[in-house]
Amino acid sequence: MKKLIFVLFAVSLIGYFGCGKSVPITPSCINALPFSDSTALLKFADDSIKTTMDSSGIFYQIIDSGSSAKATAGSYLKVNYIGKLMNNTIFDSATNSTLGGNTPAQLIPAWQFALIKIGVGGRIKILVPSVYAYGCSGYGNTIPSNAPLYFDITLVAIL
Repeated sequence: MKKLIFVLFAVSLIGYFGCGKSVPITPSCINALPFSDSTALLKFADDSIKTTMDSSGIFYQIIDSGSSAKATAGSYLKVNYIGKLMNNTIFDSATNSTLGGNTPAQLIPAWQFALIKIGVGGRIKILVPSVYAYGCSGYGNTIPSNAPLYFDITLVAIL
C-alpha cells in the first residue's frame, strides 16, 4: 500500500513539474466588466439616442418595433445594419445581409439580445459593452480589444 501511494505521489510530482516547464507565463485575455463601458456608451449616445438600459448593461432604443413576426434564436434573417466604434468609425455595414447564413444564436450576444426585441420591419439601436461583442480578443484589425460598440439594425425579413 505504501508503495502504491509513493508511486502515485511521484507520478503526480513529475506531471506537475514536467508540464509547468513548457507553459509560458503571459497575461491572459481578460474581458472588461459590462458596466465599465457605460460612460463611453452614454457619451456616444449623447442626446441623439434615447436609451433604455437592460439589466445586462446593454443600452438600446427601439426605433420601430416592426410587425408581430419575431425572430427566434434559430431563425435565418435578412438585415440592414451599421456598426461603429465609439470614435464614430464605421467598422462594418450591410444592406440585405443574410448574416453569412448564421442564426441569432450564432452571433455575438448583443445581436442575440437585439434581434428578438423587434419584428420584421423593426429597427433597433444598441450600445454594446465590449463583453457582449468581441471582448478582450477584439476582431481582426478593425475592432480593438475591449471595444464597446454601436449598432443600428433593421430586421428586413425572416427567411
